[in-house]
Amino acid sequence: MISALRFSSVFATLLLVTTSMRSTEMPAPMPPAAAPIETAIAVIIPTMGNSVTGVVRFTQTAGGVHVVADVVWLKQGAHGFHIHEFGDISSTDGLSTGGHFNPSHSLHGAPASPDRHAGDMGNLNADANGHATLDYMDTIISLSGTDSIIGRSVVVHADADDLKSQPTGKAGKRLATGVIGVGK
Repeated sequence: MISALRFSSVFATLLLVTTSMRSTEMPAPMPPAAAPIETAIAVIIPTMGNSVTGVVRFTQTAGGVHVVADVVWLKQGAHGFHIHEFGDISSTDGLSTGGHFNPSHSLHGAPASPDRHAGDMGNLNADANGHATLDYMDTIISLSGTDSIIGRSVVVHADADDLKSQPTGKAGKRLATGVIGVGK
């Protein structure tokens, strides 16, 4: 009987110590650190009544983000090309992507301008076959941090971006959209 009493007393003491350690001394487990995002991709799909498709690849480098776009089925000429604030491509007209991605609240401008929307990527220039490519280094956008483009969208417009009219460069309706996701 004494040993059963002693066992109960030791068990109760261990239970009390363990419970108090959990609530005051044991830190909550930390999630593993996320690896930096090095590449991203947007697969461009047409809005209703259009046929524009393509792929845009983004690669984080020490000097900025290398942007490479390959888009087809455009009318010959220049077409506004932007990163928009939302990765919501659910509307048939592309308007669910919101406005240009502009975390610094800057004026609209050319991609080489130091004072521009982060999402201002200028124009895609389609040849006579409707094929457009773009290959440049962007020093404002990023694949990580508070101003990351991950989860936002790319939009191809019907008209040329004049690179100065506020707030969108008069680029016209949205021909195609694509969500920017993490690449492999």
